Amino acid sequence: MRRRTFLRGSLLGAAAAAVPLDTLLATGAAAAEPAPVTSLSALQSAIDRAVPGDRIVVADGTYTVPSGGAIDVSGRSGITIVSQSRGGAVLRGERSFVLDGASAVTVSGFSLRQSGTLTIPAGSTGIRLTRNDIQFADVDGLDWVLVEGDDAKIDRNRFHDRTTQGIFLVVDGPGTTEIAQRLHVYKNHFARHGYTGANGGEAIRLGVSSRALSSAQAIVEYNLFEHCDGDPEAVSVKSSDNTIRYNTLRDSQGGIVLRHGNRTTVEGNHLLGGKEGIRLYGNDHLVVNNHLAGLTGRALVVGSGTTRDHTAGETTEQRRGNDACDRAVIVHNTLRGNKSTLSGETRAYEPRDVVVADNLLVGDSGSLVAMGATTGFTWQGNILWGAAADGTIPADGRTRVDPRLRQDSDGVFRLAADSPAIGAATLATVSVPEDIDGHARGTVRDIGADEYATTAPLRRPLTPTDVGPNAS
Repeated sequence: MRRRTFLRGSLLGAAAAAVPLDTLLATGAAAAEPAPVTSLSALQSAIDRAVPGDRIVVADGTYTVPSGGAIDVSGRSGITIVSQSRGGAVLRGERSFVLDGASAVTVSGFSLRQSGTLTIPAGSTGIRLTRNDIQFADVDGLDWVLVEGDDAKIDRNRFHDRTTQGIFLVVDGPGTTEIAQRLHVYKNHFARHGYTGANGGEAIRLGVSSRALSSAQAIVEYNLFEHCDGDPEAVSVKSSDNTIRYNTLRDSQGGIVLRHGNRTTVEGNHLLGGKEGIRLYGNDHLVVNNHLAGLTGRALVVGSGTTRDHTAGETTEQRRGNDACDRAVIVHNTLRGNKSTLSGETRAYEPRDVVVADNLLVGDSGSLVAMGATTGFTWQGNILWGAAADGTIPADGRTRVDPRLRQDSDGVFRLAADSPAIGAATLATVSVPEDIDGHARGTVRDIGADEYATTAPLRRPLTPTDVGPNAS
């Protein structure tokens, strides 16, 4: 595939000095380059002429898209549009990029300051937003980025600072029941959403009630959420067959909530020092290797329902109700020092046939297990400890013994060398090849999220240096 770089202008030597070395290396460009495009009209002209493989560089500066206008990338394929330096090109106005019918287009390194939603529409495939600083107008009800097209990638961006109702990143789809396929949300930083209403301020909403039974196959991984306080659901999943893994939610009111849909995996996440933890509705979920500590609300909720199961053909109003949690597997999690550890709810339809195995539940207040009505639960191999009462867990489903947890410098509670949790796991029907740190579990597993090891963790709770525009 032929690649060209659009760097319009003259003064070759001066322009070459202005082009970052990583841009030159990535494009295979010569040492001397013309200047980047320096106006919206020049940018549009470059886009209109671009062919697959082309890279268009936009000079640092502030560009205001006129009212009613846009940067039109519709119908283009295989091109990259990049700021000269990360965050250096600032785009203001109502809209920035319009991507109707585009494919394999990358938008990288911009400071996006628009006042309307940036949409990846249905029919646009393989769109990538990467290394952008995203802070749209603080307008009530405005969702900032909307994904409807398949195979999008949203990576290494920073979404930050809003106080109004609206969502940082929404995943939707064509029609009324379909949803965008195979979205990858990776190494983003979601920070400081301060909306004080009851709901409507999620960091990510992955679907909507009417699309709950549609399989999205999205992966949301290695993202950091800090002070995401706009909704009890920082990550709200309203679709099926997704993976939420290796994320860190720190000091946030919102948690990870499987609000609608089935067969989602929640794996290896750290929820630290905030309020809400993980809440489950729907069927056949896997919750494994998560670490929840210091939460002031409910750490882990196995939800009851206003209906047994959602089905195709429901009205919008019927679909908004809660679907009781059935056949979830909750295994190898560590819950330590939370106000409410493992709890249920009191709606008409109780959760059924859930497996709760090989978890560490440690706390000093209330009851460690406070389930309401349940049917067909399997409890086995769980260790309980602390001043909190055992609660509604059957005696044969737990052992009360000090698990000998130590808190390491990264805030994670891991097993000491003399922990009775080592080698004591009991559930053999679910494959769990790694622990939360990325260490191999082997054939004889430890109870809780951590597998005892003397080597350094391969994964730790994320910090701002691990995510966002400058992440590796």
